[in-house]
Amino acid sequence: MKIAVIGYSGCGKSTLAGFLGEHYDICVLHLDRVHWLPGWKERAQSEKQEIVRSFLDDHGAWVIDGNYSNLFFERRLFEADQIVLMRFCRLTCLWRAVKRYFAYRGRTRESMTEGCPEKIDLEFIWWILYKGRSRKHRDNFTRVPAQYPAKTIVIKNQRQLTAYMRSVENDAPEADQKKG
Repeated sequence: MKIAVIGYSGCGKSTLAGFLGEHYDICVLHLDRVHWLPGWKERAQSEKQEIVRSFLDDHGAWVIDGNYSNLFFERRLFEADQIVLMRFCRLTCLWRAVKRYFAYRGRTRESMTEGCPEKIDLEFIWWILYKGRSRKHRDNFTRVPAQYPAKTIVIKNQRQLTAYMRSVENDAPEADQKKG
């Protein structure tokens, strides 16, 4: 199984990816870990691309969390058996990011590069509320379900996310066959 988890910042993509990876017993790649080096320094583009290319080439089953359109976005969508598109409203995303900050303040969460302690600043707030929701991003998130309707699941709120996770949990017989 190959699952791409995409969507707006603060929706819970990393948490969902971890849940899916554990449930299906498959490797998870958090693209934030690929993008960032310790101290919130950006990794060189060529190095990021090589990491993602190698991961895609070397794993027959995976969960990849993150958008990063310059990191084989189209290939990930094409190869994915399932695309989970998380489109929570901007205020919910901001609230979730603030809660995450207080949960991990001073520490690095598991889906982030070690040495990048959780932070929230005006630049990130602006990203969550506006810049990360530019026309380009919105158009892209509209295109994905239109291009891949049979394998895209759009989740717009916590109720839908909870229902989706319950449906995955009830998918135990298939998951057990994959593990065995």
